[in-house]
Amino acid sequence: MNRLTTPWGELALTRFPEDPRDQLRAWDAADEYLLRHLADEGTDLSGSLVVLGDRWGALTASLAGHGPVQLTDSYLGRRATEANLARTGADTSAVTLRTVRDEPPGRIDVLLVRVPKSLALLEDQLHRLAPAIHPGTVVVGAGMVDEIHTSTLRLFERLVGPTRTSLAVRKARLIFCTPDPAPARSPSPWPLRYALPGDIGAMAGRTVTNHAGVFCADRLDIGTRFFLGTLPAPRGAVDVVDLGCGNGVVGTAVAVASPDASVTFVDESYSAVASARETYRDNVPDGVGRAAFAVGDGLTGLPDGSADLVLCNPPFHSHRATTDATARRMFGDARRVLRPGGELWVVGNRHLGYHVRLRRIFGGCETVAGHPKFVVLRAVAPAPAPSAGRRSRTGTR
Repeated sequence: MNRLTTPWGELALTRFPEDPRDQLRAWDAADEYLLRHLADEGTDLSGSLVVLGDRWGALTASLAGHGPVQLTDSYLGRRATEANLARTGADTSAVTLRTVRDEPPGRIDVLLVRVPKSLALLEDQLHRLAPAIHPGTVVVGAGMVDEIHTSTLRLFERLVGPTRTSLAVRKARLIFCTPDPAPARSPSPWPLRYALPGDIGAMAGRTVTNHAGVFCADRLDIGTRFFLGTLPAPRGAVDVVDLGCGNGVVGTAVAVASPDASVTFVDESYSAVASARETYRDNVPDGVGRAAFAVGDGLTGLPDGSADLVLCNPPFHSHRATTDATARRMFGDARRVLRPGGELWVVGNRHLGYHVRLRRIFGGCETVAGHPKFVVLRAVAPAPAPSAGRRSRTGTR
């Protein structure tokens, strides 16, 4: 746990899920710069305050006394915010937590934007929030220098109004935007729909839906494309999980090829699960198969031994940090929810060495298919060890 010093006090903050071994902080220099700017400028925070893209709740927790509305696409970020608000003793009744898929506020007097990695998500949210912005709205963005590009500034300029940036401080920068009463805005392009190529198995030529912020929202990434060409086609009424489902193309491919299967789509992104729901709806006829959709922390909501097949393309970034922590948790979750003999299929970059981790968790794994950049791995959940005091099949005790 680390402590963030702000003009409103010192806060103990963590990411979610909390891991004592994790040395990554729940804030960075951009958060500190933004908070210090608000205090130095004496920004009036008494009106409607909206915080967009707060990664782990550092901004929301720091400004809790001003009744902020937080908008996030991340379930983990929302849980971190809840935990950090509770830890700091803030009046949580004064804070409103919403997702980017919820109805936006009707009026915004101060808009604080933590610039996301996805420019598409920023574009979509500025489109959604623009009607609530008025000429007197204070709009301030924040990000690390390598997160703010010319395209970022152009987006603020086009959808909100004249835009400028601050000097860089500790590799962080602020964006100042003056709302234009009548900017010329084109309709939002999101969600985006496109037809898949014709050589990827069950989903060949079909259409996927991508809400803004979903990984590779404007095209099929080469890792998923490779994975789609290797997927198993289970028979019968099997229970399948698309873990980290993104736009749902992988789980939907199984549902199309195996109409008796029950598929659960899970992701920590609200936009991803919304995309998966629409991709499934558009490609699987009513009355064929069964599907469930869940925004959550991996497979924590699924009971032990409830799945026959888990499919996973794990991320290896947590915002700016490169880490295999998410993949480790996904593999452990899969081992728990798989029935004996159930299978986890993983696609990943070769250099990540997932086979080592899978062998530790499952006792072994095999390579299903190889690619110059990617590899598809298969791990099988072993049968439970014999209970103490009961005779095993070998006759030993």
